[in-house]
Amino acid sequence: MSTDADIKAKFWKALKSDRTMFLGMAEGEDGHARPMTAQLEDELYNEGEYRGPVWFFTSTDNALYQQIQQAELAGSQPRAMAHFASKGHDVWATLHGNLSSTRDRATIDRLWNRFVAAWYDGQNDPKIALIRLDAEDAEIWIDASSVIAGIKMLIGIDPKEDYKDKVAQVQL
Repeated sequence: MSTDADIKAKFWKALKSDRTMFLGMAEGEDGHARPMTAQLEDELYNEGEYRGPVWFFTSTDNALYQQIQQAELAGSQPRAMAHFASKGHDVWATLHGNLSSTRDRATIDRLWNRFVAAWYDGQNDPKIALIRLDAEDAEIWIDASSVIAGIKMLIGIDPKEDYKDKVAQVQL
């Protein structure tokens, strides 16, 4: 039986490994999200628990970055909806939280890595920016093998009973 803490730990481990999320604003974009690479700070990750923002490198001409900037200038806090599916399709999640933008050099320098470098004209590229997701809560699903569920159905066992321990609504 999985606990909410177990499910949350599996999510953070999968996100730390796989990194790609679909990120968008919860309002104002008609549900449009785009794939972006999540950056987690190693020193904030401990034993399956992560206590910090999720960062995304972007460009100042990125539409999402510009929409966040417009919302911030108008004095509002843009809300995020982010979606994640692990490469092995064994962990899925939907996250909600607040979005903000920054071009803080110290944060860019701290998060810089060779994968990020491939997208920019050096670490001092004038278009480099960051989107910050302060995740508040998530619904996380862990794979409950459809093959096993199918076999159980064939022999008259309700597979939903096993699945109830494979989903969690958690605070992040």
